[in-house]
Amino acid sequence: MLNPESKLNTKLFDTDVEQVPIRKGFGEGLLAAGEADEQVVGLCADLTESTQMHLFAKKFPNRFIEIGVAEQNLVTVASGMAAMGKILFVSSYAMFSPGRNWEQIRTTVCYNDRPVKIAGSHAGVSVGPDGGTHQAIEDIAIMRVLPNMIVLSPCDAIEAKKATIAAAKTNTPTYIRLAREKTPIITTEDTPFEIVKASVIWTPDVGGDKHRVSKPVGIIATGALVHKAVLAARELEKDGVSATVVNLSTIKPLDADAIIALARETGALVTVEEHQIAGGMGSAVAELLAQKHPVPIEFIGIRDRFGQSGTPEELLEHYGMGVSHIKEAVHKVLVRRV
Repeated sequence: MLNPESKLNTKLFDTDVEQVPIRKGFGEGLLAAGEADEQVVGLCADLTESTQMHLFAKKFPNRFIEIGVAEQNLVTVASGMAAMGKILFVSSYAMFSPGRNWEQIRTTVCYNDRPVKIAGSHAGVSVGPDGGTHQAIEDIAIMRVLPNMIVLSPCDAIEAKKATIAAAKTNTPTYIRLAREKTPIITTEDTPFEIVKASVIWTPDVGGDKHRVSKPVGIIATGALVHKAVLAARELEKDGVSATVVNLSTIKPLDADAIIALARETGALVTVEEHQIAGGMGSAVAELLAQKHPVPIEFIGIRDRFGQSGTPEELLEHYGMGVSHIKEAVHKVLVRRV
């Protein structure tokens, strides 16, 4: 059942559940951050409307700069302005930033520990017809490896807004991963959000009887695939599987306490992300548990392949990230649980 403490959208399972692009939440969050602090500045690489930064640019034209198609310059200018006390937000497609300007992010932003917030929009294969060249499925890996970098991956537009507002208040480099397509609204304005804190959004419906949990498993999901993880957990109850779903909106630093607690409670985990399995969120979870509390893990994600053109849903199914694939991974990991 939906965790009541998380105050989630009660219409989550309705066929007409509201769907909003996650990137829109970033635009609204940046506007709110700009209204709250006049030191907030926005820079974009010729994709202002696509990344939803146009909301900020229209309201604060004197605090917005259109850099143009020059992603390396985008972050170096931002780093310089941040050194002078500004709070910089830069946006582009994730394939271009951080995909094209990783070295500049590493050297001018992270090495100097400047509070530049990098919004990477249109991440994952769900970009759809744009094809493999524009589908960023390696960005979590290349950003989480950078010292000083926070990596955020909100599950819906409401959480993206909260994440953006929170990022403006941190004095550190931050990467915010955003999806292009409309995504079901999972959270509400009342849902708690805090950088680093993972949240339990689905818990086994045991009716107060813990002995009914005969096949416990933990599902850790991030970004737009959190919705599919919840759908899978609900269907798994029919198979006698009691799944706990955790929304891991902060990939770096990890909420180690929450992840270790879930591993101890369930004894088996499945990680779900729209990203390469190698180096992604699942890898980060596995690295932590290998040291603290090893358990069997199955990984949902892309397995060492590039994307291709197609509809978002077709691609998610083709690359093994649909509800049925999550359920299959759960049954597989239960066999391995000791």
